[in-house]
Amino acid sequence: MIAESLSNAAKHARASRVVVAARLLPGELVVEVADDGIGGADPGGNGLRGLADRVADVGSRLEIASPRGEGTRVRAVIPTTEIA
Repeated sequence: MIAESLSNAAKHARASRVVVAARLLPGELVVEVADDGIGGADPGGNGLRGLADRVADVGSRLEIASPRGEGTRVRAVIPTTEIA
């Protein structure tokens, strides 16, 4: 998810900055890739739809926010298993 989001930002976003962040919360890992590019990414397009499908295959969900002119934020929420 991170590699593909970075690739998309480099190819399409015209961004000057990209930030990758990860947080481990109780029961889930949240990973975000955000850029300051042109926004307007189509979540239904082949690339992002394929990424969402791959993330869903491992029981996770993908959230995409990409308002025109405001950059793109791709966020994956990945369930974790607590070790007893």
